[in-house]
Amino acid sequence: MTETAEFEIKKIERSRISEVDFNNIPFGKVYADHMFVADFENGEWKNMRIEPYGDLSISPANATLHYGQSVFEGLKAYKNKAGEILIFRPEANAKRMIVSAERMCIPPISEEFFMSALTALLKVDSAWVPGQENTSLYIRPVVFADDPYVGIRPSETYKFLIFTAPVGAYYSEPVNVKIETKYTRAVAGGVGYAKTAGNYAASLYPALQAQKEGYHQLIWTDGQTHEFVEEAGTMNLLFLINDTLVTAPTGDSILNGITRDSVLTLAKDWGMKVEEKRLSVKELEAALKAGEVKEAFGAGTAATIAKIHKIGYNGVDYVLPEEKPLSDKLFDTLDKIKLGEIEDTHGWVYKV
Repeated sequence: MTETAEFEIKKIERSRISEVDFNNIPFGKVYADHMFVADFENGEWKNMRIEPYGDLSISPANATLHYGQSVFEGLKAYKNKAGEILIFRPEANAKRMIVSAERMCIPPISEEFFMSALTALLKVDSAWVPGQENTSLYIRPVVFADDPYVGIRPSETYKFLIFTAPVGAYYSEPVNVKIETKYTRAVAGGVGYAKTAGNYAASLYPALQAQKEGYHQLIWTDGQTHEFVEEAGTMNLLFLINDTLVTAPTGDSILNGITRDSVLTLAKDWGMKVEEKRLSVKELEAALKAGEVKEAFGAGTAATIAKIHKIGYNGVDYVLPEEKPLSDKLFDTLDKIKLGEIEDTHGWVYKV
């Protein structure tokens, strides 16, 4: 249990919570009353406070606007039947944010600082954690450069924010994806393993082209040869090929997903065969043609498990079996762990 540090707290005059329909929450459009803010100046984090959620004032020369020096995280809080607030694996997000910050020359947020700020904010906005089925409070920590300077160098000042948003389901139905062999999300030696803004900006154009063709998202391939499968959209990608769960190994072009790690851990607990290997597009195509791909799904914070219905490649669409027992079991198990409905044998759940 992390002790809550003493932060200055300025509460909103009138809560907006009565304006929210918690039975119909759009993803990422409604935000809770407060946010955590801290400033990095003269080599240290200071001015730590919780204040009403609102717009920021920045210089037109703000370094992040020009050079994208920012990192962020995404995690969720849940309300169980007893009304307790539970967060799924926040320490893992804190650790990953440190890794991302190092790659982007950003002063790190210590795990203790991260957890104290997160805990304090959720205690203030505890009423915003929804209790309806398939809902949660999405949490977005972000650190960005704050220098009003257009010279190219690491910034000397930064802001650290945490804000939250009640959300419903991200994908309500299985998705259609296309194997991308022209555009690249990340390359070896790049920043693909860091959760930084530019990775997502680079993915928007090719994803939009795929959507025009009737696909929801892309399967990214390696940036050097386009011969090996890497991620799916903004999620890690997993295939059940015959009786083996296969996923690409993490590295400098693939984000070390927390949901991915949780899925692999559960699969091993259940005695499944698990392989972290470079899966070639040719091997995947052959398995699709032979009907050996029983299931495929993306794993990520927003969707948890995004089941894949159809995979497109070279003008051919391969439809996967309608029944997806592994995906359903993983989603159900993770959901029950997050809500404290089954035993958390791995110590994943943090109670606020």
